[in-house]
Amino acid sequence: MSGIYVHIPFCKQLCYYCDFHFSVSLERKTDMLCAVAKEIRMRANELPQKPETLYLGGGTPSIYSPAELKIIIDEIKKSFCVDNFCEFTIEVNPDDLDKKYLEDLYQLGVNRLSIGVQSFVDEHLRFMNRRHSAKQAVECIKTAQNAGFKNINIDLIYGLPQLTLQQWRKNIGIFMDLDIPHLSAYHLGIEPRTVFYKRFERGELKPIDEKLSEKQYEMLEKITSDNGFEHYEVSNFAKNKLYSIHNTAYWQGKPYAGFGASAHSYDGNKTRRWNVSNNRKYIEAVNANQTFWETENLSPAECYNDYILTSLRTAWGLDTSYMKTNLGEEFYNYFAKQSQRFVQQGLLTVNGEQVKIPPKYFLLSDGIMRELFWSE
Repeated sequence: MSGIYVHIPFCKQLCYYCDFHFSVSLERKTDMLCAVAKEIRMRANELPQKPETLYLGGGTPSIYSPAELKIIIDEIKKSFCVDNFCEFTIEVNPDDLDKKYLEDLYQLGVNRLSIGVQSFVDEHLRFMNRRHSAKQAVECIKTAQNAGFKNINIDLIYGLPQLTLQQWRKNIGIFMDLDIPHLSAYHLGIEPRTVFYKRFERGELKPIDEKLSEKQYEMLEKITSDNGFEHYEVSNFAKNKLYSIHNTAYWQGKPYAGFGASAHSYDGNKTRRWNVSNNRKYIEAVNANQTFWETENLSPAECYNDYILTSLRTAWGLDTSYMKTNLGEEFYNYFAKQSQRFVQQGLLTVNGEQVKIPPKYFLLSDGIMRELFWSE
């Protein structure tokens, strides 16, 4: 399978934790729409097979009206000879959604919503500089369900400096009460180029205590498991196997094409491509038929590291037979040697040719994978 990602690089307001490419100036909003449509035409039928998934991310895709989004959607369908997608996801903000907007999205063929809730506690929303309130978040989810959307994901953030266990339990409890089939839960990262990072450097923001983070993670793991959710990826939980098909394809190394400023693409083999992360430069280059992207061909070692990074973040883990056949005996032998101590510690489990990190240890996954990477 293959998928398409479209990056919408605009937001009405700066979230203090976000390091994605976006602009709060909407001056080039219309120009960007035209440039993305042109890029799609320029790269028509680039994928090795018809795309099965479409994901509109950002930024904030719901900054555009359904009529504006239809311009992009129609261009994709025409350029890639596809009528419908098995999964069509759009990222949306709670304060952008009303009954009419949601009904229009449904008519466009959107069948999955990813709603950026982040928290159901107002003081934490203000701390992160989110635009919506906890009440708006709950109301928009119910409105979406009434509009016919069954496949809904929400994002929640834990590891906030002032987040108590009681507040985190409240967040998870509201999620459960809303009967949503998918949750993406992320530990707060203090990333460079963010407001939080600048505050951290000035000593105004202290990261959460590691032991409290672990307790919040353990609470998340237990409550979701007790309620029938499968922890199928480091940050993702699904009920009734309603995984994110699009994102799962990323982790399984499937090809995808990314359109828009800063969007990435992968041919499913060893070639990656990424567009310039500058709205003005992207628009001008597309309009002038000039190069607006860079590419790289992954070395054998980079292919190995990439496989470790994508496969071990999932509940399915990696396949050693795939490693032998596609990456080579040298990398397989290296992995077998490096992984031995983690197997002995129970941080990796082996079942035939499947090797995986048990979900209860996903919090340690970055460190485990780092030790498994190829080192010259």
